[in-house]
Amino acid sequence: MLIVVCPGQGSQTPGFLSPWLELPEFEERLSWLSAVAAVDLVAHGTTSDADTIRDTAVAQPLIVGAGLVSLLELFPHPSDAFRLSAAGAGHSVGEITAASAAGVMTAEQAMVFVRERGLAMARASAAAPTGMSAVLGGDPADVDAVLESHGLTAANRNGAGQVVAAGTLEQLAALSASPPAKTRVVPLQVAGAFHTRHMEPAVGVLSRHARAISTHDPRSRLVSNADGTVVHDGREVLARLVRQVARPVRWDLCMETFRDLGVTGIVEIPPAGTLSGLAKRALPGVEIVALKTPDDLPAARALVKEHGGQPSTMSSSPTWRLVVSPAKGLVTFGGLPEGSDVTPGSVVARVEGLRDSYDVTAPHGGTVVEWVVQDGDPVSPGQPLVRLHPTTQQGRA
Repeated sequence: MLIVVCPGQGSQTPGFLSPWLELPEFEERLSWLSAVAAVDLVAHGTTSDADTIRDTAVAQPLIVGAGLVSLLELFPHPSDAFRLSAAGAGHSVGEITAASAAGVMTAEQAMVFVRERGLAMARASAAAPTGMSAVLGGDPADVDAVLESHGLTAANRNGAGQVVAAGTLEQLAALSASPPAKTRVVPLQVAGAFHTRHMEPAVGVLSRHARAISTHDPRSRLVSNADGTVVHDGREVLARLVRQVARPVRWDLCMETFRDLGVTGIVEIPPAGTLSGLAKRALPGVEIVALKTPDDLPAARALVKEHGGQPSTMSSSPTWRLVVSPAKGLVTFGGLPEGSDVTPGSVVARVEGLRDSYDVTAPHGGTVVEWVVQDGDPVSPGQPLVRLHPTTQQGRA
């Protein structure tokens, strides 16, 4: 089972796109996305220095643009991605890349959205001196207690013994001076306290932009970095993209979901490396390729060939819609009979997992055609639960 993962801010390095521009059409495609985003992605991916591409307003469009264009090299025919990939996910801003790759929004919409995200977060960062530091190792409970004592937020829980703390520079200095036992604190080269309350001004900006974006439901499983659940409603994906700028990233829960899905192969798209390292420690036995340069394409394509072919069960069929499980657990649905009418947004089932319980909603509503599970069955993330005859159009504003 193949999963494609998309990295977030901080993964970019000077000149990382230089070898990619040697491929036919890569520069032309990147130039088009540059025009859409009003950011010179070609220059920033090849000649700009580390300080320039550290700027939030530059880094975020650069990462998303690089990911979207490189996916066309891994899957030259976009429909192959849906046929071969079981799921996709993105860390922080990489979730925009993943959402676009899953068909929630177009590449052009993604580039405008990420441009405005980067600008809004840069403005929020300028309001006060804030930053982020990685805390490596230590007892998780002790790490949480020390962060709380310093007034810091665990902005990223990345798994594999890594938590990213965020807050004011004064709070981070206190953390470095008095860290949790048996940990190493590494300051990160980012411009602000992302995924914390310090980014709330950006949420309002993105909320207004989101109202003008039309979406489609994902054509493959999309694992949300907010809580590791599979999200199958395009409007909910977009709402989560808005909210995530001020809320923690739970990459640890994403990797738990990958395990629940039965992942056997992972490809990380450019600028690759960070998520592959986390997966190697958290998911032993899974074959992983970090697609850093075009030289890695043969290995990545071989991995896709070996582990692909178990596609997501999501469907864009106009004759029925699937409602799927958001997580692993036991499903109960109280005997809602076939032929029942379901209103949009209503709860049709509940999944009881080990760490939480989840209401399962029918985003579009419709008429129950068939339950494909029985009450009390164990289910996995993204597993179909019920087929509905649709009552609305799939794409909507």
